[in-house]
Amino acid sequence: MNDKIKNEKQFRAQVLIEALPYIQDYNGKVVVIKYGGNAMINEELKMSVMRDIVLLNLIGVKVVLVHGGGPEISEMLKKIGKQSVFIDGLRYTDEETAEIVRMVLAGKINKSLVNLLESIGGKALGLCGIDGHMMKCCKENEKLGYVGKIVEMNTKVITDALDAGYIPVVSTVGYDDEGHIYNVNADTASAVIAGALGATSLILMTDIAGVLRDKNDENSLIEKIYVSEIPSLVKQGIISGGMIPKIDCCREAIRRGVKKVFIIDGRVAHSILVETLSDQGIGTMFVNED
Repeated sequence: MNDKIKNEKQFRAQVLIEALPYIQDYNGKVVVIKYGGNAMINEELKMSVMRDIVLLNLIGVKVVLVHGGGPEISEMLKKIGKQSVFIDGLRYTDEETAEIVRMVLAGKINKSLVNLLESIGGKALGLCGIDGHMMKCCKENEKLGYVGKIVEMNTKVITDALDAGYIPVVSTVGYDDEGHIYNVNADTASAVIAGALGATSLILMTDIAGVLRDKNDENSLIEKIYVSEIPSLVKQGIISGGMIPKIDCCREAIRRGVKKVFIIDGRVAHSILVETLSDQGIGTMFVNED
């Protein structure tokens, strides 16, 4: 055996040894992953994410995958000649748009992800917030139409799937008692789901490296933030614009009992594994006080 092959084998063994305590720590625990952004559009990155999820499932982690699909909803609306309208960063959703949301999220995207997970050896089950009356909603704001605020979360259908060994794949479509369909923000839904499941961690996949002290310098990544520091970071302008609602979801998940919330770069292949199973994480971790 030449030195190069020997060194490669030793490196692989070292990676597995380093991962062992993390595998032991996460075994049997619930991890919620919110999936969207570039990692959902790029086919190579999509396969990387799916492989990460299957691997975590095989080593005993109870993974719940929550997904969005904004670009595909916009594309479908365009095909039927309907313009996408956004108010304060949220899609205005009338009843016709809500039906398109249900068709695209719970139909096309959800089932394609289930099929992909199954094709690489996973055991997946597609769900949406209507199934098992999972996400009961009311209107977030009258001016937004049927954008849903979750008022009741029933996780039984998710826990039943986990107990049966499935990876639940959840699209964020909600309902109310009058039969209306709601478009629920995937970040918000993932925080509520993670809290209701007593998840040990929530991972939000984004198109940035994490929270940067200098938004123009990815080397200025802040690796760990206590929730008590968030107001100060907002005041300093380090957390601003579209990042604020995402950080609010991180804070809400912690408030609901999730131990750790990660914002990671979905543009990096296998970023989920690097963050969860290695000494050196890849994004920003939010925690309560030590």
